[in-house]
Amino acid sequence: MTVGTVLVTGGASGLGAAVAAAVDKAGGTPYVLDRVAPDSPYDHTVVDLADTAAASRAVEEAIDRTGGLHGVVTCAGTDACGRLEDVATEDWERVIAVNLLGTAAVVRAALPSLRAERGRIVTVASTLGLRALPDATAYCASKFGVVGFTRALAAELAGEVGVTMLVPGGMRTAFFDGRTEQYKPPADAVLNDPEDVARAVVFALETPAGCEVRELVVTPSVEPSWP
Repeated sequence: MTVGTVLVTGGASGLGAAVAAAVDKAGGTPYVLDRVAPDSPYDHTVVDLADTAAASRAVEEAIDRTGGLHGVVTCAGTDACGRLEDVATEDWERVIAVNLLGTAAVVRAALPSLRAERGRIVTVASTLGLRALPDATAYCASKFGVVGFTRALAAELAGEVGVTMLVPGGMRTAFFDGRTEQYKPPADAVLNDPEDVARAVVFALETPAGCEVRELVVTPSVEPSWP
């Protein structure tokens, strides 16, 4: 199966940028949704995925500009570390809005196009969507939600649209920038290159219709949060 046109959320940096580049390398056409414009030449729409109505409109714009989507990869994500009572309510809720509600809004808006193309969805969960840690209630809640959302969606769309859940471990991205030292990986942490993880995403996108890669766990070999 060819990759085709793939909508990538969070495609201006980190895993999203790596996925967009990997789609391009595989002969596909990436379309980026992000809060900032990507440095790459890929067509894009600037949007804050915490605003689900705006996210839906951005997907519709992408469909209009591309003529239709063959895939969606939901890489956009954020975090707010700290004990529950120490994280501001608006910061805590933004994590849920971006990571879970934004994911659902993008997928919902893309479904008519994906059904028409017998396309594929790749959601991005986390090892912390399967294993909880302290001082991560917002992130764990959002990623546990992505896990449940994706598994239910896969059952709902069986035979219509392919659904794969990616469960990545730690990666060398800007995701940890701006945190206090206690919430950053230690200096000697072994983290994956996002480009290597993106190869797994392309593998899922290229899977022929009717054959399902339901879940992909991609971590450094010494990942502390897995299994």
